[in-house]
Amino acid sequence: MPFASGLAGYFNPAHPAGAIRTQDTLAAALYEPATLSVASAFCAVTNGGVLEQEGLLIACLGRLRHASVSGDVSSILHTLASDYRTLGTSALQKLSGSFALAILDSERRTALLAVDRIGIEQLYYAPQTDGLLFATAPGALTRVGSFDTGIDPQAIYDYLYCHMIPSPRTIYRGLRKLPASHFLEWRDGALRVEPYWLPQFAETPIDAAAAGREMLEMIEAVIRREASEPSAAQLGAFLSGGIDSSTVAGMLARVTQPAHTYSIGFAVPGYDEMDYARTAVRHFQTTPHEYYVTPDDVAELLPQIAAATGEPFGNSSLLPAYCCARFAREQGISRLLGGDGGDELFAGNERYATQGIFELFGRLPSALQSLIAAAAKPLAHVPLARKAHSYVKQAQVPLPDRMDSYAFLVRHEPIEVFSPDFLNQVSTLEPLELKQAMFFAPDDASTLNRMLYLDWHFTLHDNDLVKVNTACRLAGVEVAYPLLDDEVVALSCRIPSAEKLRGTTLRWFYKDAVRGFLPEAIINKKKHGFGLPFGVWTRSDSRLLAITDDALESLKQRGWFQPAFLDQARQLHREGHAAYYGELVWILTMLELWLRRNSDQSLTSSS
Repeated sequence: MPFASGLAGYFNPAHPAGAIRTQDTLAAALYEPATLSVASAFCAVTNGGVLEQEGLLIACLGRLRHASVSGDVSSILHTLASDYRTLGTSALQKLSGSFALAILDSERRTALLAVDRIGIEQLYYAPQTDGLLFATAPGALTRVGSFDTGIDPQAIYDYLYCHMIPSPRTIYRGLRKLPASHFLEWRDGALRVEPYWLPQFAETPIDAAAAGREMLEMIEAVIRREASEPSAAQLGAFLSGGIDSSTVAGMLARVTQPAHTYSIGFAVPGYDEMDYARTAVRHFQTTPHEYYVTPDDVAELLPQIAAATGEPFGNSSLLPAYCCARFAREQGISRLLGGDGGDELFAGNERYATQGIFELFGRLPSALQSLIAAAAKPLAHVPLARKAHSYVKQAQVPLPDRMDSYAFLVRHEPIEVFSPDFLNQVSTLEPLELKQAMFFAPDDASTLNRMLYLDWHFTLHDNDLVKVNTACRLAGVEVAYPLLDDEVVALSCRIPSAEKLRGTTLRWFYKDAVRGFLPEAIINKKKHGFGLPFGVWTRSDSRLLAITDDALESLKQRGWFQPAFLDQARQLHREGHAAYYGELVWILTMLELWLRRNSDQSLTSSS
């Protein structure tokens, strides 16, 4: 399937001999590419900007902005070229917006890659001794084939742990991807990957009411900018009925009419949130468009969706997000506004409050902690006291590890899930080590802000944004995220932790800011989103059962998983908790379906 937009290129200052073949292969991976080449540097880019200037080649994808210049992409790239020559990698600190960027400097024999601060864009790279391959989608690079495309066993483990493959690892042994707000510098074979930006969280008291008005003005300004684009007549918004999507939809209705909103429903009790979306529609007088996802949709689209992702991807909301984006495209929409990011900026996820309760235990004197732990231990088997024992046990686990207490691979021994040969090839600690590195990256940050920053990387960049970006790409629709505008992100960093999360009240600052703008029913509703009732449907739908049974049987042949584990997952889904184990079956099914379409390799053959 062709990409609606993309960036791909290579840099090889020493051996440009294979330039033509590599150019043709990379260009073929993009739709209607514009190509530029300088000696042994090459880029193909669609929906972006390029500059070729005195041995320097700059290419960007997305909406790049610069702190000291406004105007078109050409003006920004000329300014960036000047900054780069004088400042080197520090020039990145002047950039904002959503972008994937490549600066290829033949004179200095240096290549520089970067992605935006939140990681709205993705950028993959294959480092080599004498050069560098890079692209915004891995498929463009696997066609070149000059790196190890064997399946990485660690990526398989990380996928089952995280339900996606977190940066910087990818499914392929020889390929990596940049974490959000990071750059890569390749210089004569030496590689450096570092953050060029870290948030500066403040705890200084603020005028919360004034800051709330400022935030709403920022969001409105971003959406006005979107509505002023030439394609504004084809602009719409995702609307789940949650606080974020309703804010975006309401602002869209304020700046343009008619304001088209797109909502997804499920005819399953406990899953359908359409009433909240309709509340927002009535309140803001938007033009509503509703689509109900059915088991027929899932049976038809599941194999297609699994195969079309750049890597195995286990977020089941991808399918309904695609249905929504496809529906919008069929209605003539070319660009959608997403409400992603508000929970991660302003503390809207339940786990933030839960972890705050556990942190209270850690503030007790160590002697008292030991005394309470000793007293709670014998209560583990006393029904009415189990919660006290469980609280103490979890509270003794430090953050960020404690946030994964309910992860499947934390609650089960790896040897129950994976074969011994597979486990000999992986580190079971890697997912936690990645999270620890991100959790402690910001200096002088509160525990809450460290959790938020961790989620910017793992929940947004590696998961939710991949989900929405992929859904819209497959549907042929562009997408923008007003709540992730750099000014809104910067404002969120100024809000003290105690104002973001007041006691156990999530998003206190944000909710206070939108009172009078959003209906109270939406402000007070629990977070839901576009959850897919896959586990419920699969129990009774013969087509879905056939797809999942076939996938799990195929996984047995790969030698990675314990056959008994795969059988147990299937049995627990059918006889136990349908939603919980249905999600596990979905993750495993997506993995197998992706491998069938994208790779016929096994870990044994690629070891």
